[in-house]
Amino acid sequence: MSKRSPRLLFTDEELAAPELKKAIRKADKRMKKLEKAEAKIPKKTVKKKQRVVDPKTGTVTTRLSFEEVDKKRPPSKLTHALRDTPGAAALSAVHREIREHEQDNVGVESAHGVEQAAERAVRLAQHAHRSHKEKPYRRADRAEAKADRANLRALDKTAQHHDPQFSSNPYSRWQQKQAIKREYAAAKAGKSAGNTVKASEATAKAARKAAENTKKAGEFIARHKKGFLIVGGIAAIIVLILCTVSSCSLLIQGGATGVNVSTYPSEDADMLAAEAQYCAMEAELQQYLDTYESTHDYDEYHFDLDDIEHDPYVLISAVTALKGKEWTIAEVGGVLEMLFEKQYILTETVTTETRYRTETRTGYYTDADGNLQSYEYDVQVPYTYYICTVKLENFNLSHVPVYIMSQDQLSLYAMYMATLGNRPDLFGGSEYIGKYYTADYEKYEIPPEALEDAQFAAIIKEAEKYLGYPYVWGGSSPATSFDCSGFVSYVYNNCGVGWSFGRLGAEGLRQLCTRVSAANVRPGDLVFFQGTYDTTGASHVGIYVGNNMMLHCGDPIQYTSLNSSYWQSHFLAYGRVPAP
Repeated sequence: MSKRSPRLLFTDEELAAPELKKAIRKADKRMKKLEKAEAKIPKKTVKKKQRVVDPKTGTVTTRLSFEEVDKKRPPSKLTHALRDTPGAAALSAVHREIREHEQDNVGVESAHGVEQAAERAVRLAQHAHRSHKEKPYRRADRAEAKADRANLRALDKTAQHHDPQFSSNPYSRWQQKQAIKREYAAAKAGKSAGNTVKASEATAKAARKAAENTKKAGEFIARHKKGFLIVGGIAAIIVLILCTVSSCSLLIQGGATGVNVSTYPSEDADMLAAEAQYCAMEAELQQYLDTYESTHDYDEYHFDLDDIEHDPYVLISAVTALKGKEWTIAEVGGVLEMLFEKQYILTETVTTETRYRTETRTGYYTDADGNLQSYEYDVQVPYTYYICTVKLENFNLSHVPVYIMSQDQLSLYAMYMATLGNRPDLFGGSEYIGKYYTADYEKYEIPPEALEDAQFAAIIKEAEKYLGYPYVWGGSSPATSFDCSGFVSYVYNNCGVGWSFGRLGAEGLRQLCTRVSAANVRPGDLVFFQGTYDTTGASHVGIYVGNNMMLHCGDPIQYTSLNSSYWQSHFLAYGRVPAP
């Protein structure tokens, strides 16, 4: 067997513990059955040569030894099927040809029937032979899977025995289980001496790792308290949906449930591999563009290329939301390719022009003496001139989820983005991490006199509920979080004043409003911007709150000063929403 399940070694204290006896006995029983199954795997003897150097004389001698090893597993049924496909296809064609002509000849028909029966008998015999040869390997596989499950249960019980208080917390419990699985996988891969694992050491190491991860998550929560209030709200919505759909009841234990739900469920190795695979696709695209002129044969090239880049947290959050559960890199290749195709839109357009070039040609004439003379002259010759325009649009990976996800998936995506999956360390070196680690968004207290306007007070009361919610392109509700126009539309439609104009984009809101000057703008009006991304008209909108401040869905939803050079350079207009 390539990866043998390790035998667990327990201390005397662990062996004597009543609560561990059943799990230890089960693990030992499964290991004995595995050893028995492995003993029935066919063996072969192989020769091994070992070179030995005499330290005194320097003489090198070769010793020959013999070692018994497992025979290589016979090819699977699928391998045989693939190998036999060409022959089977040819044989099938022959049989079809015979059937088309056998009705006119009873002898041929009879012989053909006997031949087909014989072929079926041969196939059955071959199948029985293969099945018999594979039987000990299949039994060993089943025994190994059962041994693994029993070992993991025993390690889990041992961890609870040594630290019952730590395992009482649901999130810590989950972290501990993940750490135990990783330690066990490492031992099974051959990283433990003698293919044995000391249970106490494995669980202690797993507990340390789980504690470290829990500490990191706790520190992250402390730095993002408002974000986790958001997560609690989104988690409650998701739990409500799940309970409604499946009529299930969930036991929620404090804030741990929010943390557990909002944590990336997959292993680090798989998430890092997914990021690496996506980066490799980007590198391949960049290489294609960098060498475009040398690998194509056009006369002229025009390039309009966006930068090739993505936020790794957006990628992992999107993949996890789409899968809806723990995933491995082997399961998400198609998802990564789909996201890549949605993010990067490459168009290559070839146009032609008829152009003219001057060519010198030779003409001939006969002079007065009858001699043949030559002369040169220029002509304008038409030819086709090829112009290739290459355009790469980076649609922005964060804009993709709203177009491909269901409402529930978009809610999960928003939750993972609000917490970075509780793994701020996963891509700590990313250039994007800075936007998640900025200090708390700008604080602003609405002047009391502004709140005397009942309409504005109602708008702000609703809007401030969502401070700190992450920016999600296309989002338009607390369940999915918001983008700029989704946030403004939701606030105005749900503040209780009486508006009901539905979900509008930034330009749609601008068209709805009556334009007002800077001198007449007042709290509760909207402020519009242009050119914040490639679109016509208004591209961003916020709620004006007075004193050159706005409340808008940036990343996250926050108060922002309009005096910055960025917002000044993109300012478009102020607008007032018509009375309901």
